[in-house]
Amino acid sequence: MMLLPVRGLYAITDHLLHATTEDLAGAVESAIRGGAVLIQYRDKGTEHGARRKEAEILLEICRSHKIPLIINDDVELAGAIQADGVHVGKYDRSLTAARDYLGKKCIIGVSCYNSIERAEYAQKEGADYVAFGRFYSSKTKPEAVQVTVDQLREFRARIHLPIAAIGGITSENGASLVEAGADLLAVIHGVFSAPDVEIVARQYVGLF
Repeated sequence: MMLLPVRGLYAITDHLLHATTEDLAGAVESAIRGGAVLIQYRDKGTEHGARRKEAEILLEICRSHKIPLIINDDVELAGAIQADGVHVGKYDRSLTAARDYLGKKCIIGVSCYNSIERAEYAQKEGADYVAFGRFYSSKTKPEAVQVTVDQLREFRARIHLPIAAIGGITSENGASLVEAGADLLAVIHGVFSAPDVEIVARQYVGLF
């Protein structure tokens, strides 16, 4: 298992943005070449066997670059392929259950939306990082609760774990989030829908 990077671009995949596994793998390679320090495999629609195959391919890519691979939601898949971590939300397996299943060395991130109480509980229960958002208009989760930059500053004062900011983040609006205390900028469309993933990734990395 690899250690969680403390600062940088957290690139998150979306199965709707890639026609084939080869496209997905190439895009992840490009994001890493552009400086992404963390990759999350997020797939809400593909059949389980195909998801495992894709996750294994991405894990091989990430390992070759010494970049951790996080699996979104699916604790069993993370354990089956020995991924570096898992990210859980409100309706997924609990942090404690995920830790029991995956072990102490696994990176576990928790979605906290706009809730400092959820983040403080996650911190107390041994999460490795917490995520807040959406901060801006999001194509992936347009209905997600809004979080402000001012709230992020307040959260930063109370949370000692790395904080990931997510939701509509671009290379233009991301600087204010870094200044307010975000350690990781978690980006889906801003990276993986770009014509040149590597160049766009470098633009995000430049914010740090």
